[in-house]
Amino acid sequence: MTTAKEIAARLAAARRTRTALADFPGDVPTTLEDAYAIQRAGIALRGEAAIAGWKVGRIPPDMAARLGEDRFIGPVYCDDVVLAPARGEAVFALFDGGSAAFEAEVAVTLGEVPDDTAPATPEQARAWVVAAHIAVEVAGSPVATLPALKALGSIPDQGNNNGQIIGARLPLDALDDPDTLSCTTRIDGVEIARAAASALPGGPMAALAFAARRVAAIGMRLRAGQFVSTGAITGVHAVRAGQRCEADFGRWGTITCRATCS
Repeated sequence: MTTAKEIAARLAAARRTRTALADFPGDVPTTLEDAYAIQRAGIALRGEAAIAGWKVGRIPPDMAARLGEDRFIGPVYCDDVVLAPARGEAVFALFDGGSAAFEAEVAVTLGEVPDDTAPATPEQARAWVVAAHIAVEVAGSPVATLPALKALGSIPDQGNNNGQIIGARLPLDALDDPDTLSCTTRIDGVEIARAAASALPGGPMAALAFAARRVAAIGMRLRAGQFVSTGAITGVHAVRAGQRCEADFGRWGTITCRATCS
């Protein structure tokens, strides 16, 4: 049986060399504990200081009932964070032969976070936020079959994160009424979905509170200056090289990306 460290090393090597993997490189975890053990081993290879923030993803209801959690987290590294240009397109980087998805999100930047964040409520978490932005998670992995493995496959591989695109700043009071944070997602000019941030269970602040608890559970903590990307508002949309993707937040701005293989 492959160990957590061995799987983490194989995933890290595939990301570093931009090499696609036909299948998960080892035994797919069957529990959250095993999945996060691999993620934690991967973080050890990069170092905690390299983490710019965390992404929050959703666990499908059938799997959530079995696992006891309806969300999951993954680290976003400093080298993978870019600012959306005021005009033109951002680069949405894909692994050639891997898997990729476009996700429109709200990213919140943290000020001072208390040490005792594990039992945080959404209301407590709101007090940590010093900035908010429209954002796009560049979801992706060198593992071609990762979408079929769902959360237990995604968690080990950086939570299926391949970068973060940070867009226009939001007024903080918009977080208090997530119905106002509406987004329309388009791919190649065709509307794929539209929804408000209130569609996320409990809204973005519930995702932030979850991130604090989950990061603590793996022996780490959220830190001032880090961000948390709070979940895919309109869903997880598969993309391929050459496609043009838009996250249109209306009056709050639009992030436009071109999917390319690096």
